[in-house]
Amino acid sequence: MKRKLPPLNSLRAFEAAARHLSFTRAAEELFVTPAAISHQVKALEEWFGVQLFFRRNREILMTEAGQLLLPGARDAFDTLDMACQRILAEEATGELRVTCMPSFAASWLVPRLAGFRNREPDIDVLLSTEDRVVDFNLEPFDLGIRMGSGSYADLESVHLLDEEIFPVCSPMLQQGEHPLKSPDDLVHHTLLHDDYVAGWPDWLADAGVTGVNAKRGPMIDNSAMLLQAAADGQGVAMARRALAQGLLDAGRLIRPFALSLTNQSSYYLVYPSRLKDHPKITAFRDWIVEEAAAERDRQPEGRDTSS
Repeated sequence: MKRKLPPLNSLRAFEAAARHLSFTRAAEELFVTPAAISHQVKALEEWFGVQLFFRRNREILMTEAGQLLLPGARDAFDTLDMACQRILAEEATGELRVTCMPSFAASWLVPRLAGFRNREPDIDVLLSTEDRVVDFNLEPFDLGIRMGSGSYADLESVHLLDEEIFPVCSPMLQQGEHPLKSPDDLVHHTLLHDDYVAGWPDWLADAGVTGVNAKRGPMIDNSAMLLQAAADGQGVAMARRALAQGLLDAGRLIRPFALSLTNQSSYYLVYPSRLKDHPKITAFRDWIVEEAAAERDRQPEGRDTSS
């Protein structure tokens, strides 16, 4: 059935003017001029072919036709407002689908998610941990955390953390037959590697260490497992600060030397530009930006034993 309805703007102007019995107060409510309200009401009267208000100097009174129209218009706008509020409430709650690298998720994000849950109890984070870069246009993700340059086509990019890499090991490696006291002592210890941190050659060169093969040693393709191996005393790993900080704080890892390298890549929160004002996106973005800022403000060296 085809509806025959007058212009919505004219109905809004009429309903507000009828409630207030004032073009001026209706204009204040709708953020327009009284002349605009008068124009919209006149257009509505022309559409119906009847007069809706008696105009008496600065006073207006509803005609019989206006009194007949007001209840229906008011109920219609109340119903529309309720529907809009339900939609907005639904958009601000529910599921939030996040993609993140397994190493960053395990070492940094997951330990903090309880804080987001306490802050936004109506938003359920569905976390997918994958090394691959997802296509937000083809896959059902709302946002992600990536390590890179921060320049991504069609995506909003918010800087979280810069990255620094340095050797870490278990405190037990500073004891025993060959205690790890200086970089030259690495000749007696196993170097641990992963696919993402290739800093041993540069670090050894900057430290002036010779006689150590930077390519020798076990390769573990998961950064969290690499750090676990180092914490278990299996060798010395080149670690990313963001991933190692928790184990450094707990004393399970130490930094035997102060020297570090700057990684050219940083961590970024990314999401499609079309979702930048989405309530769930902004809630997560505001929270994780605060968490990252707090991390940057912390004592940077953890348990550094290089003095």
